[in-house]
Parts: sequence; C-alpha cells; structure tokens
Amino acid sequence: MTYDRILLGPVATWFPEHTVEVATLAELADLPANRREHALALGIDTVRTADTMTEIDLAAEAARIALDEAELDALLLVTGRAPQYLLASEATRLQHRIGATRAFTAAVGDLGCVSVSAALTLAAGLVRADAHCRNVLVVTAAKTPTRNRYRAPMTLLGDGAAALLITTTGPGRWEFVDQIVRSEGKYADLFRIDYRDNDSDAWVEECSDESTYSFRLAVESKKRFDTIIPELLRRNELPDDAVGPVLMQNLSAGAFAFWEEALDRPVDEVCRANLADYGHLGSMDMLVNLEAAAATRATGAYALLLNSSPVAAWSAGLLRRV
Repeated sequence: MTYDRILLGPVATWFPEHTVEVATLAELADLPANRREHALALGIDTVRTADTMTEIDLAAEAARIALDEAELDALLLVTGRAPQYLLASEATRLQHRIGATRAFTAAVGDLGCVSVSAALTLAAGLVRADAHCRNVLVVTAAKTPTRNRYRAPMTLLGDGAAALLITTTGPGRWEFVDQIVRSEGKYADLFRIDYRDNDSDAWVEECSDESTYSFRLAVESKKRFDTIIPELLRRNELPDDAVGPVLMQNLSAGAFAFWEEALDRPVDEVCRANLADYGHLGSMDMLVNLEAAAATRATGAYALLLNSSPVAAWSAGLLRRV
C-alpha cells in the first residue's frame, strides 16, 4: 500500500535567546570600509547567537518541539558544514538525543542550502514507497562555522534550528506536490574553509572567485530557474500565475531585488521579515519562510519554493496549503 498525499508541518523552530544587533558586531570594525558598508546594507537587523551550543544541541531542541506525541518512523538530519567531529555520526547523535530508537536514520547534506530540498524529496519518497513509514522528521540547524558571521560577498549568518514532520495523515499546513533539484559540480568549492592544517579559531570562509559568484553563477542560476520553474508547473498542469509570491532563501535585500527582476516574480514579504530578524540560516531559511507564509496563504493556494546554493545547486518545490 502506498500513499499519494504527503503532508508537511507545522514547522517547529528553536532560536537561542541571545540576540545581537548587526550594527554592534565587533567583527565589522575589522572589515575594510566597503565590506562594512555592505554588511550593514544587507537588510539584516539582528541575529541569534548560540555561543557554546553545537548544531546537534540546536537540532534536538527543534526536533523535540516538532515530535510532541508523534511516533517517528524515519529521521533525516540536514547536516551542517562543520561537524563537531570527523568520522563520528551527527545523525545518530541526534537520534539518541531525541530517543528515536526505532527510526530509520540518515544524513542529507553536501548541497549547501539546497540540502533541505533534497531531504524533503527523500522524505516524500520514503512515505510514498513504504506503507510502514508514516512519519518522517526532517531536522536542520544553523550555526556559523567560524568566528565571523559576515560571509563576503553574500550575507551574514545567524543561528537556530528547525524541524518539519512529513506525514500521511497530518496535522499538516502544506501538501507536498512536487519538486525538482539540480546541481552543477564545476562550482563545488567556490566557497570553502581550509581547515586541515588550521586551528578552528583561524577558520575563514573564503570565496575563491568573487566575480564567478557575482556574475557567472548568477547568470547560470537564472538560466536554471528559467528552465526548472516552467518544467515544474507544466508537469503539474498549472499556469504560470498559479503560485503567488515566491518563497526563497534569505541572503540579502539586494538578492531579493535581483531575483524579483530576473524572474519577474515578487518575493513574499515574509522572506524580508525573517532576513531582518534572523539573518541567513542556511537550509533553515526555507522552513522558517514556509511556516511564516502559512499564515497568509488561503486553503488550496500554491506556494513555489526556490532554493539555491553556491555549491552550486538549485531547487524548485511546489506545495499546496491545506
């Protein structure tokens, strides 16, 4: 027996209590003037800081909220970019922390922000293919991997965690309709941290070629979305105007303006609000925005989720409000 209807949510989020105003970040004083001006013009007012908490500490807090009384059949952890230990298992560490002893457990990662999109595709596939898999929990946490939160020339990072229950019976805020995920390996290490011979206090996120990020990758990303968005809508027999304002990752106010012009589609205001309050949260952005948008979309309305990363990878997801 298989199930055709896949329900998502609500999204459980957990943020550290400590909030910092971006303008007061000490690291900005050490930046060149043009970088400092860029950091202050991103559209990010505050970020949450997790201090000594690990990504798994954050993930466990969100997972417990999402689970409540649900019996878990599968657990998918969207892994961070800097695990606490090499060779150890972050996914089973989380499994143990939340007591999901019987759940099929796996990690999904290596696609940057688009890793959460891959996790949603896998979760939906598990539920559709296995009649014994009724509840899948997707968990992602965000914690800056270096001492600095400013990621030039892109964004500024905040900390937090989110968890999303994928079920066949609800409760759910959204129905998972369809999704397309694509990637391109020639940009695999465009952003990177050289860590092997460096103490973690000396780690720096570096862009190996800013012109490639700002121009070549931007052009490629537009071409990708120009291809996969029509394909997604066409194979679900939906007209171009069926989805309303798009939901996408929260990088900067400038990025929103670029995509609105490039795609000729408005970006949902919840994205700008979450950017201002939390900064960029990696894979978590999509889940935070999806939960916020649930309050503004009518039953039966579609949502188009666009996600990308400088890895590079791209995704377009189609959901329906229930």
